[in-house]
Amino acid sequence: MILEFVTFKTPADWDRARVLEDAKHTIPKWVANRDLLRKHFALGVSTDEGTSAGIYIWPSVEAARKAHNDEWREAVKTRSGGYPTIRYFDLFLLIDNEHRQVTEWAADGKARELDAA
Repeated sequence: MILEFVTFKTPADWDRARVLEDAKHTIPKWVANRDLLRKHFALGVSTDEGTSAGIYIWPSVEAARKAHNDEWREAVKTRSGGYPTIRYFDLFLLIDNEHRQVTEWAADGKARELDAA
């Protein structure tokens, strides 16, 4: 499982409400992407203020790169004034206290639930 961490500058004149409204326009695109397992939208606070972030969960780096192609990168640059920074991580363990689940992913992407106790 792959965690993709994307950051880019938030336009200087955009407050939280403007960022949220812009993000809402992307909902249909991301809901329609069957490779995407989860997406988190985030805004930097404190020393990271002025930075927007997207945290994506994908089955593979290839799926992430397909979704975040050159056209998408150019759209980010048009909106924010700069290209996004993208980093990929092997997501091998997830503790989800909200759903009281612990999931481990093997190197081949197979998931198994662990005892959350």
